[in-house]
Amino acid sequence: MKPTAVTPLPSKPLERPADEVARARGIQRATLVAVATNAMLAIGQVVIGLFAGAFSLVADAAHTLSDLVTDLLVLFAGRRGADPADTNHPYGHGRVETATTLLLGLVLGGVGVGFLWSSGLRLQNLSQLPTLHPAALGMALLTLAAKEGLFRFTLAASRRLKAPMLEANAWHARSDAASSLVVAAGIGGSLAGYPFLEPLAAAVVGFLILHMGVRLVRSSVRELIDTGLPSEQLKEIRRIILETPGVIGLHELRTRRMADRVLCDAHIQVAPRITVSEGHRVSDAVFLRVRDAFPEVRDVLVHIDPEDDGELQVVPPGPIPERAEVVATITDLLDGCGTHASRVQIHYLGHRVDVDVILAAEPAAQSLSRLRRVTDAWLKAHPRYRSIEYFVRLAP
Repeated sequence: MKPTAVTPLPSKPLERPADEVARARGIQRATLVAVATNAMLAIGQVVIGLFAGAFSLVADAAHTLSDLVTDLLVLFAGRRGADPADTNHPYGHGRVETATTLLLGLVLGGVGVGFLWSSGLRLQNLSQLPTLHPAALGMALLTLAAKEGLFRFTLAASRRLKAPMLEANAWHARSDAASSLVVAAGIGGSLAGYPFLEPLAAAVVGFLILHMGVRLVRSSVRELIDTGLPSEQLKEIRRIILETPGVIGLHELRTRRMADRVLCDAHIQVAPRITVSEGHRVSDAVFLRVRDAFPEVRDVLVHIDPEDDGELQVVPPGPIPERAEVVATITDLLDGCGTHASRVQIHYLGHRVDVDVILAAEPAAQSLSRLRRVTDAWLKAHPRYRSIEYFVRLAP
């Protein structure tokens, strides 16, 4: 059985690492700023819209209120996504962020389609556009400035915290700024005598919003189906692993994203007769070197192979014996030799077995000659065994 370096799964939730706690708090702060901003803007839009008879401003207020719902989704995902791994979620809760990003991308796509549809209807009914009070233009411009500021603030936070869902929420704020721009253009165009400006601007902005929504949905779906890292990064990870002392081959490397982190697993080849502890030390070295070079890689599962098992295509000569059977065989071979095995090391290589036997004491010459004959006859009759070698302990 090939040793694999693994980390035991926690039976209870562990404490969050300090960097994940700071990241979760940063996401929450940025989202709370968005919640407060949207709440104040929605109230102002409703009041001014009703006062000025600007129903488009009231509709934009309803759009702003919808942002409060998405902001609350982001707030929830920011808290849940940073939860540590537990028994039911051994890889953590990062997919919560991915799912939220997907949802916000779909919302953006719907908003973009809505703008395109609305602009088409308005272009066909220019004579029915209402005459608006100038006070509505001031509120639309104020909303535009606030939404643009919120977009830049949230986008900067998303890049600093490496939070795709915050980026999605930032672009959602930009879509609201675009809707405010449409409202402002409509009001300004109506006041200036050019009512066609509103639906034309809505069509352009609607297309941009739809494009962004599609991009976010595509990136989220790629993550959900475990798309690997780009080839350039894979090449660099492969180089780092192969340059690790003790690694003589790498025949399988897989990666996948989970929110801001990357999970990686690799099958590395080491010298076939090293001990389990030395193989584990090599796997630890691989883990640390990859983590140092790529901080976003949070977990590296290293599988230790004594040979390139991908090249073993021959049919085994028979069932491979387990340790109990091998030890029983060695005991039978040593019967009458005046000594016993203090240690039996088994090497499973090429679908066959090599056995190293450490003797407690050196047998007499006659017993040693008999042991050689018996062992040679055993090996010829049992093709599953490639070799059995005996060693004598010379020092404690």
